[in-house]
Amino acid sequence: MTTIDDLVRLVPPPAEPLDAAGDWARVEAALECELPADFKALVERYGRGQFTDFITPLHPFGPHDLLIPMARGLLEDEGPFRDTYPELCPYPFYPEPGGLLPWAGTDNGDRLCWLTDGAPDSWTVVAWNPRGSYYSSHEQGAVAFLHGWLTGRIPTPVFGGPVEPTPWFDPFLERVHVYVRLSDGELPYAERLRILREALAPTADRGSYNASDEDGEADDDGDGDDARQDHFSATALDWRLTYETAYGHQIRVAYPPGDGPRARKALFDAARRMGCEVLSTSPDRGGPAPEGWE
Repeated sequence: MTTIDDLVRLVPPPAEPLDAAGDWARVEAALECELPADFKALVERYGRGQFTDFITPLHPFGPHDLLIPMARGLLEDEGPFRDTYPELCPYPFYPEPGGLLPWAGTDNGDRLCWLTDGAPDSWTVVAWNPRGSYYSSHEQGAVAFLHGWLTGRIPTPVFGGPVEPTPWFDPFLERVHVYVRLSDGELPYAERLRILREALAPTADRGSYNASDEDGEADDDGDGDDARQDHFSATALDWRLTYETAYGHQIRVAYPPGDGPRARKALFDAARRMGCEVLSTSPDRGGPAPEGWE
């Protein structure tokens, strides 16, 4: 049986987790149900934050309670769609008996829910993509599912995409997220990555993905560009970066507010040294260039 200690060994939690303690009785009274013990342990060990820049547990404490508002609004939000397309909604929704109750979300808009049938510690996980009405059920609780998905033992077609071989957890910190789109360069991928990290040194690895490692096929043209992602941090700057060709040739950067001009100069200079032209910059969710990048 996978426990919170197994998850802690796989992904070290923060030394001082943010908003990790609170009144569980108040939360359960507001939801009118008990919650699984492993989820409480997850919140208390990790606090508010995100796994591998992707999965965010719905934290119930501190100034930004995510769990209760999302749970209370679920039936109101999804009920009209179910009335029109009942065949696409195989599960009831909280607070209906045995309904789906969200406990985490992803950066793609997916939800991780409990199927609230039986005693709370027996609840299992359903991954759900509300946009396409895709569901995937898993006979594990929240912590066991997280551990299994982060290690690649429990895949779910709802998420898609690669699983990070070296998972991590980031405590919540207000950051600005920017995409820097690049033209192709003549240098091979590995050399461009080396130049980028050298420009931002010191850096630390945060995991990587190479499609050719997964499918066993060699890179088509030998430049190492086929569907790669390399995640790292600029440790002295407290920036988080991804250099990739998996979703277009780009650098993704997340930095504390106020670092925009510095980040722009550093990445534009690095792109020039990499032999690439900056084609565009945009916030994480699209729109005009963020402050400091005009």
